[in-house]
This record gives sequence, structure tokens and C-alpha cells, in this order.
Amino acid sequence: MEKNLIYGELLDIYKALLTEKQAEAMEYYYESDYSLGEISELMDISRQGVRDFIKRGEAVMDEMEEKLKLIEKFRAVNNILSCAEEIKAINKRLAESRDIDALSDKIIESVRLIENGVE
Repeated sequence: MEKNLIYGELLDIYKALLTEKQAEAMEYYYESDYSLGEISELMDISRQGVRDFIKRGEAVMDEMEEKLKLIEKFRAVNNILSCAEEIKAINKRLAESRDIDALSDKIIESVRLIENGVE
């Protein structure tokens, strides 16, 4: 199950780097939880063909994640956001410092820019 979640995340990030057939097979397999047999019927190819598309897609995504570590970075950004939101909540309960609130807002705003891309 853990492997399925990881490849689901990787697919969200790296799908554009896969061939159309690899992406299609992997979406069926990891997002829709179809069996190789079901996918082979949907794609009108052999089970072995489906397996090959999935294995090649996994290899591409594994290689890219090993080099770029985007999931690790995404998780770190989410951790920063959670901490900033917690600081803001604690400040509201205990200190009500405008400086702490303003700094927390800057951190949250910066994280949102990172998440959504700077335009």
C-alpha cells in the first residue's frame, strides 16, 4: 500500500515526463486501482504490455525523484506551513504580538507562493 501512495504522489509531480501510454497505464493502476487485466482490456494491449508501461514509468519517476527530491521538498514546505500556522495560533492565545503575527503571515504567504508557483 505504501508503494501505491508514493507512486501516486510521484505521478502527480512527474506525469508530464512520461509517455502518454505510460501515464495512462499508471493512472489506471495507481489512481483507479485497476488490475493489469482490467487495464489491458481498457488499453487494448497485453497484460505484459501494461506491466512494461508501468515499470518503465516507475523507473522514469524514480530517477527524477532521486535527482530532484521534489516530494521531500514538498513535505518540508508543508512542515514549514504547519509550524507557521501553529506559531500564529499560539501567539493569538498567549501573547498577541503583532510582530509575531506579521512574521507568521509572511512565512505563510511565502510558502503559498512556493506551493502555487511564483507568477
